[in-house]
Amino acid sequence: MRLSAPVTGGPCWTELGTTDLESAKRFYTRLFGWRPETDQRQEAGGYTVAHLGDAPVAALTPLYQESQPVAWNVSFAVTDSDAALRAVRTAGGQPLLGSMDVFDVGRFAVAADPTGAVFQLWQAGTFAGAGVFNVPGSLGWVELLTRAPREAVSFYTTVFGWTVDPSLRSPQWAVDGAAFGGMVAMDDKFPHEVPAHWLPYFAVDDVDAAAATATTVGGTVLMEPVSHPDGPRIAVLRDPQGAMFGVYRAADEK
Repeated sequence: MRLSAPVTGGPCWTELGTTDLESAKRFYTRLFGWRPETDQRQEAGGYTVAHLGDAPVAALTPLYQESQPVAWNVSFAVTDSDAALRAVRTAGGQPLLGSMDVFDVGRFAVAADPTGAVFQLWQAGTFAGAGVFNVPGSLGWVELLTRAPREAVSFYTTVFGWTVDPSLRSPQWAVDGAAFGGMVAMDDKFPHEVPAHWLPYFAVDDVDAAAATATTVGGTVLMEPVSHPDGPRIAVLRDPQGAMFGVYRAADEK
């Protein structure tokens, strides 16, 4: 990701919904060096913000509904969440949760694109999103995995004004000329039951070391570390509760 701060249309935050908040705190603290702080207000529902130093980088939360999967969720910044939901519907997507105020920090909504991938919309109040990007332990890339890439391109370029670089082997999303993510066409190698989804990647100093650490603290390596022909060294991991995420070598990103 070449974004250094939240911008309208770009990814601004990522949240983990998990069945075991305390276990998740321990796992990601060991893996990324995060400092988690749980909001003690009852109405906050256990919402926990992870920090690197003083900078917020991600959130960890209990599951709020029985139907909610254990997963990382990606939020995209918008200036008006209600208008963004209308744009989602017009472009063929589906609003899943109407806009809601979160204290004074902002307003959010949840939607699915026409291919089934779920994402969040964030209209900033006092909180704009992650305090840092692309440094070890922080969000560095977001990837859409879908079985209908053409439909996805049409949807996201319409709703967010993204552009796609056609010159690369793997499509990359950009906003205002800054690349921040990519897209993978899901083929027969992906189990049929795996839905389209957004996958966050976190920057690390050493991908191989991060994969090894993940396994020692209860995680799983789903994709062994590999150096991508058009990009950095990456791996895909799964935490002890089943949430998938990626890591990439920060030094490879220019």
